[in-house]
Amino acid sequence: MEEFINDLVGHVMQNLQLLGPLFGFFLVLLESIVPALPLSVFIALNVGSYGFLFGFFLSYLATCVGCILSYLFFHYIGKKESFQRKFVKRGSKLSHMLKRVEKISFSNLVLIVALPFTPAFLVNIACGIAQIKRKKYYMALFLGKLSIVFFWSFIGKSLLESITDIGVIITVSILLLLMYVLSKLVSKKMKLE
Repeated sequence: MEEFINDLVGHVMQNLQLLGPLFGFFLVLLESIVPALPLSVFIALNVGSYGFLFGFFLSYLATCVGCILSYLFFHYIGKKESFQRKFVKRGSKLSHMLKRVEKISFSNLVLIVALPFTPAFLVNIACGIAQIKRKKYYMALFLGKLSIVFFWSFIGKSLLESITDIGVIITVSILLLLMYVLSKLVSKKMKLE
């Protein structure tokens, strides 16, 4: 019996090692949809568990997939005539706000996505319901999420220490500036404005 239990535990541990990255992927993906979950902790866990390169890639891919799923859901909901009639009445505050979101520039959208404390679920909902074009949203997401995942990978669990470190503040500022410049180049090249 003891040998059976040892074999079972060994088998479960072996499978958990294989499922570990999937679990890390799922946690980050879920954070993009459920706002109460801490993205910073999940990215730090992935980077700590799988190393910087694989943890970064896993977290980046998961947050992009989660945001896209959320965006597509609200994009579909926003197109429904019943939703439009019930919530988006002409002249209403929501209608006015959605028009402003529709007109947001590509570079500003990239910066909003790239800011570390911007709630991703809110951006996904606003962009989906406002019917922002998929190409514009996807490109802004792919660029902006590079910055935010790098930020949380770099900062990790020591956020309070990092806020007071001038080197971290400079690094984050340079990263945001780089995202802005890159977004201008991509916007021009892909004609997103």
